[in-house]
Amino acid sequence: MKLHELTIHQARQLLRSGEVSSVELTQTCLERISAVDERVRAYLTITDGLALAQAREADQRRREGEDTPLLGIPLAIKDVICMEGAPTTCGSRILENFMPPYDATVIERLRETGAVILGKTNMDEFAMGSSTENSAFGSTHNPWDLTCVPGGSSGGSAAAVAADECLGSLGSDTGGSIRQPASFCGVVGIKPSYGRVSRYGLVAFASSLDQIGPLGKEVRDCAILLQAIAGYDERESTSMPVEVDDYVMALEGAEDLSGVRIGVPQEYFIEGMQPEVERAVREAMDVLAGLRAEVMEVSLPHTEYALPVYYLIAPAEASANLARYDGVRYGFRHPKAEDIWDAYRKSRQHGFGAEVKRRIMLGTYALSAGYYDAYYLKAQQVRTLIKGDFDRAFEEVDLLAAPVSPTVAFRMGEKVDDPLKMYLSDVFTLSVNLAGICGASVPCGFADGLPIGLQLMGAAFHEATVLRVAYAYEQATEWHKRRPAL
Repeated sequence: MKLHELTIHQARQLLRSGEVSSVELTQTCLERISAVDERVRAYLTITDGLALAQAREADQRRREGEDTPLLGIPLAIKDVICMEGAPTTCGSRILENFMPPYDATVIERLRETGAVILGKTNMDEFAMGSSTENSAFGSTHNPWDLTCVPGGSSGGSAAAVAADECLGSLGSDTGGSIRQPASFCGVVGIKPSYGRVSRYGLVAFASSLDQIGPLGKEVRDCAILLQAIAGYDERESTSMPVEVDDYVMALEGAEDLSGVRIGVPQEYFIEGMQPEVERAVREAMDVLAGLRAEVMEVSLPHTEYALPVYYLIAPAEASANLARYDGVRYGFRHPKAEDIWDAYRKSRQHGFGAEVKRRIMLGTYALSAGYYDAYYLKAQQVRTLIKGDFDRAFEEVDLLAAPVSPTVAFRMGEKVDDPLKMYLSDVFTLSVNLAGICGASVPCGFADGLPIGLQLMGAAFHEATVLRVAYAYEQATEWHKRRPAL
């Protein structure tokens, strides 16, 4: 096995034993990026100088006796997370030259543990999209089939992991933006509970929905990454002072799921769903039952309203959050503005892409006088009903299992001109963000040579349960061992 093909936990063992150095591991990953990223286009910025400096520092720290879980491990970061010393563009022209003067909390925590940061990954502009085709800097390609999308909005982070261009990565999930690309690219992705991971330094899309989370080649890697970034942050007003479980320890003994009750929501198996996806997920339920879990059908009756609710609340919050990009304080400013109002108009007109402008207009309309009660307020009320569905379900079961997406990865350009068709790609993931609970995608099969993801959903702050069941399923199957032939 080549060094760039290692998982985080495999690389950690080699680093601890002295069989390989962080500099060697990092250099191999950078060579891999150089070899394949022209085709995959997972990265927007490669911080090779910084990465090698961090690798040398990690090797020195290890020689001095330090041994943290991510010491010397090369990672990639979605370009919506601020990192001092590297651009943070959010995939948008309006932030093309923006250099953050500080690190996000998750970056601080990765630096403390000695991780190596290889670069910033491509994404749908301001995390608005399901295919990474909305990036202002070109589309990322799916490593399993370069004519297909990698999912979005964390498509670059998922593709980088799948293509072995890093050992793990961070993404963000507002309506499925970690789980859906993880599913499309055949890797593991975790969307933590709202408030579990600090959003300080995450460029906001929809503040009541956004959450940072890890992507990895295996469940254990995601547990290690989540352990490093989770926990209370007093600088972030929605961060919750809830004790963080030992996620790696939660994986021990996971091969026996006796006593674990898993609910299968009937509303997640819909007409028009790709038959191979349904078959793979149903077979995954049989595997979990074979591990002695109790699998039962449950109902989440307000699921059908999740899509319209999300596409009222998220654009409304985006409308407020993106008002700060005015061409005055930072970011792109149109050079031919005649006055301040013209500067606002032209900077936003030429700085934002079509999908971002569409969502700003949707959100502004929903918040406008005369429509606020009919749209935004009503959506918040229905959001409460959706959360109530999950609360009642978790009184009966420990976990919910369902597909991540109705289909496998689709062709590039197939849905880009049909926003509603694109939005339907996230129909199974949106509810998790609306309810503030945690969720994961773990590989569970293939259709037409493309990966299928199993979605596991847990109650708020029950990431340990999700990880345990995901790990049990992963170890009982071989799907996670397949790699794309780039």
